[in-house]
Amino acid sequence: MRLEPPASGDPRDVLRALRAAVLGAGPAVALGGDAAPREAPAGTAAVVTTSGSTGVPKSVVISRNALISSAYATAARLGEGAWLLAVPATYVAGVQVIVRALLADREPAVVAGPFRPEPFAAAALGMASHLDGARVPTYTSLVPAQLQRLLDAAEHDDTVAQALRSFEAILIGGQALAPAVRERAAEVGARIVRTYGSSETSGGCVYDGVPLDGVGMRIVAGEVQLSGPTLADGYLDDPARTSSVFPVEADGTRWYRTGDGGEIVDGVLQVTGRLDNVIVSGGVNVSLDRVEAAVRGIRGLESAVVVPIPDATWGQGSAVVVAGLSGVDESEVFDRVRRAVGEAVGAPARPARVIAVDELPTLTSGKPDRAALRRLAETGTTGARD
Repeated sequence: MRLEPPASGDPRDVLRALRAAVLGAGPAVALGGDAAPREAPAGTAAVVTTSGSTGVPKSVVISRNALISSAYATAARLGEGAWLLAVPATYVAGVQVIVRALLADREPAVVAGPFRPEPFAAAALGMASHLDGARVPTYTSLVPAQLQRLLDAAEHDDTVAQALRSFEAILIGGQALAPAVRERAAEVGARIVRTYGSSETSGGCVYDGVPLDGVGMRIVAGEVQLSGPTLADGYLDDPARTSSVFPVEADGTRWYRTGDGGEIVDGVLQVTGRLDNVIVSGGVNVSLDRVEAAVRGIRGLESAVVVPIPDATWGQGSAVVVAGLSGVDESEVFDRVRRAVGEAVGAPARPARVIAVDELPTLTSGKPDRAALRRLAETGTTGARD
């Protein structure tokens, strides 16, 4: 099948291309990668190229059937309605917003350009419509950083607060959501649904820890693995990687190895973090995801990012990078961070530094640019661990 990029990265061009790929005869849509036309396997709707959390580019082949299965499963869980596209259309979360809207036969509302609370609120409140006398439910998908910006704005702008309350559900994915941010959202009246998934699963396929219909989940050697009709076909022109990441059981069941650690308690998935985001500090294995979760539990540090740094004494350590500390006593923040992490994870996990920045660098997806933050943190390290 012919694989071509949309005319541009503009959401409307991506919408037109996906409409042809999902509802028509194609061609398949190339998103985020090489703009040169090429071939993709038959049945492909989109190839999403992303570096993910590893920094290594990967081109994920997603079939028309997988996208449709995911969209219908979301509708079965949340209900049908109208969708607002506020995440980049070239990422899988944006692709799924578009596909859900197309299958509901409703043009998605679009917030284009740099994300700002005011245009988002205007677009959200402009979606109000009725069918047979009943209000049509509205939905959107955001990353945690976007939600936090909206919550900050809602503190002094009731229009933004009203917009947040207007959605039947706001899907939050891409990275872990700090409990404090979810509590703030509940206080405003926003209905938050945490999603878990990736391009390899056609986007979120586990909502609030519970898999969508048809999605299987299991834990193998501490790793979260997923199965079902939403799985991607694999990686474009990379059969070795495909067979490694998508093993097939003797009964024909395909699984996706997520690379995340987790556990299933009473049928609910709890993700503990990346299995490869672990440092060895003084001979002790430390999960930086657990450290970051502890730090983000501190009021005012909900968006902090924890990155590894070399440590002359302990081999490896960690640094906390946080924005918005202007006028705040950094030594007091450092003490609070070390105390919270020590209590939650253990003394060896306590970060060695707190680095204040004016603004956290982000990827176009809205996620923190961890590679840039690691480069920033690798200077001026200390070996202190009192």
